[in-house]
Amino acid sequence: MLSGGMLLLSSALVGRMYYLQVTSRSQYELLAEQNRISMRLLSPTRGDILDRFGREIATSTTDYRVNVIPEETEELQETLKALAQYVPISESDNERISKAASRQRSFHPINVANNLDWQTFSNVNVNMPDLPGIQPDVGTSRFYPERELAAHLIGYVGAVNEQEVAEDPDPLLELPDFKIGKNGIEKVLDSQLRGSAGSSQVEVNVLGRVIRELSRQDSVSGRDVRLTIDLDIQKFAANRVRDESAAILVMDIHSGELLGMASTPSFDPNDFNGGISQRKWDSLRSDIRKPLINKTVSGQYSPGSTFKMIVALAGLEAGIIKPDDKLGCDGVFRIGNRLAHCWKDGGHGNLTVREAIAQSCDEFFYRLSLDVGIDKIHEMAARFGLGERYNIGIMSEARGINPNGEWKYGQTGERWQGGDTINVGIGQGYVSATPLQLCVMGARLANGGKRVLPKIFLDDRVEYEEPASLGINPEHLELVLQGMEDVYNHQRGTAYLHRSRGKDYKIGGKTGTTQVVRISMAERQTGVLDNEDREWIQRDHALFVGYGPVENPKYSVAVLVEHGGSGSSVTSPIARDVLEFLIDRDLTAEQPELPGQEV
Repeated sequence: MLSGGMLLLSSALVGRMYYLQVTSRSQYELLAEQNRISMRLLSPTRGDILDRFGREIATSTTDYRVNVIPEETEELQETLKALAQYVPISESDNERISKAASRQRSFHPINVANNLDWQTFSNVNVNMPDLPGIQPDVGTSRFYPERELAAHLIGYVGAVNEQEVAEDPDPLLELPDFKIGKNGIEKVLDSQLRGSAGSSQVEVNVLGRVIRELSRQDSVSGRDVRLTIDLDIQKFAANRVRDESAAILVMDIHSGELLGMASTPSFDPNDFNGGISQRKWDSLRSDIRKPLINKTVSGQYSPGSTFKMIVALAGLEAGIIKPDDKLGCDGVFRIGNRLAHCWKDGGHGNLTVREAIAQSCDEFFYRLSLDVGIDKIHEMAARFGLGERYNIGIMSEARGINPNGEWKYGQTGERWQGGDTINVGIGQGYVSATPLQLCVMGARLANGGKRVLPKIFLDDRVEYEEPASLGINPEHLELVLQGMEDVYNHQRGTAYLHRSRGKDYKIGGKTGTTQVVRISMAERQTGVLDNEDREWIQRDHALFVGYGPVENPKYSVAVLVEHGGSGSSVTSPIARDVLEFLIDRDLTAEQPELPGQEV
């Protein structure tokens, strides 16, 4: 019985060995090989973001960094103390490194510092004999050479969080130092900018330590993205409003290409790349001028008197007013039991449409808007792009509000009133627009009434298509443009003091000033405070929509200065300077050459 039991056990053992070594040989051979061979991802170089002439706005630059391998140090803290003579190591850095050393295997490198300058990196390399366990390394890091100049447009990159890893199956996101787009174009086009991973097969021992590399497949760099932005125009426009809380856009009225798109104040996206400090982040968030908001597409403002061209066209197209018809203005307009005031005490007298645009008469447009009605105004505003989201590839683009009776009832449950109409008639009340929408409106006015659409990405493979007509009577459109020309060039124009001088060309436009705080009757009786006498947050917004040159329009410009005061005195000279920069540069042909083209 004992011998039989031993025979039975021996048979079972031999059978199991046969199963493992013969029947399942290939399976276990593969598992053994996988334990010996490790596949490791290689991070690609992120694609560049370039301006229309190929100049770098966002790029990948050499990143000099220092790692430490705990098992190669005699004592980790002593090595870090020695390294601190050459590389700044804060208490938080020291704590982070110590925690990493306690969690991971001792032969895995731990990052100590990134983005070192060449002198610091050289000092570390020279002193390597005195720094056991220190490993200098060279990689790539995102760099924004223009810093604050196009931050809202470009955005920034940052470390991957757990939610992003769960939502995106790309294995690149699991690399410890990999960064993805967090805002702006960096986020919108992240998948094509990041490229695709390479791989490296390495032989490892039982502990996972690398013995040698067996094979390598290089990563594929991300695709470069070229924008319509011209850095020269972007710099000039941004510098012109640098000290303001402002937005400024420049657009080619025929192609829709956005040549400049600046929001101020701004921030340095390089701060986010390396991990922004809590102090700087709190400072950005608490700034009353909102440097983190892209005012060009996210800010929604009453368009003020820049909306009067829409009301004028609605009246002309409906036949409610003729080019030579005049409406009176004595400074006060009564509707029901309410008094609506014109900005000019005593009024403007009798005015035609052209004169009313040039002098920005409020009472004229109170009367005209009531005769036209909100539905026709709403329809005309929609034709010129107000209330439309263009989805040009920038995050947080707002739609604005192009109101009518149906909109108000849906929002408030109340019916539209005549008082609502006269408010909209001067670009206030419920109507709101983004600076981008105002720039598009200006472009459609100046290009002869064509439905041009804004774009920010430059693609030479796409053939130019003539924009469709908006169906506006050319005579009516010309009349409105003449009024905009008079804004700068007629003695009674609201921007006459800031007109172009000594130039062989003219520019046109329309001023706008929108109230932030309603003026009460008591204030009118005691005297309305000037903007400079109010707190900054209570001052009027200043706006301007301009185009030029008048003789052969090419550019549309929209300017907003939050709480800037008067559009006549604040934004009209800004728009003039930008338009003169553009036109003078064209006349002298001093501009960079597009890749593959001749100027």
